[in-house]
Amino acid sequence: MGREIRRVVASWHICEGERSEAPLDVWLIDSVGECTRITTGSDQCLIVERAEPHEPYDLGEWGRIEVGEDLGEHPFLDHLGQTVESVAEFALPEQGRTHLEIGFPGGHRVRADCHEGDLRLTRPTSARSRPGASP
Repeated sequence: MGREIRRVVASWHICEGERSEAPLDVWLIDSVGECTRITTGSDQCLIVERAEPHEPYDLGEWGRIEVGEDLGEHPFLDHLGQTVESVAEFALPEQGRTHLEIGFPGGHRVRADCHEGDLRLTRPTSARSRPGASP
C-alpha cells in the first residue's frame, strides 16, 4: 500500500495462435522495484507472493506460455502510474485465500479471484455507482 504501480507483467497461454481469455499470472511492479505475483493454485485458492516474472516457456503440443507487458488487456493496466490506496484480502478457513481487492484513487478497485481454477481480474462496482445506492 502507498506505492505506485510502475509496471504490470502478465503470462498468457498461447495455443494454436489463440491467447487464453485471462492471464495465468500477473506481476505488479511498484515504485521501489518490488514484484508482487498474483496467480491461482491447483487447489483453486488465490496465491499472492513476492516473486519476479518468469521467462516464457514451451509446452510442446499444448502451446507455450508468453510473458510480457503488452500481451493482452486486463484491469490492472488502467492503473499504471497510480498509487495503491487499499488492499483487502478475503479467505475461508477450509479454502484459504478466495479473493483480493486492490484500491486505487477515486474509489476504483481491481478484484482478483479464482474462478473455475483460472485467475479472474475484474472491476467491482462500488456501492456509490449502483442504481439506488445511498451516497
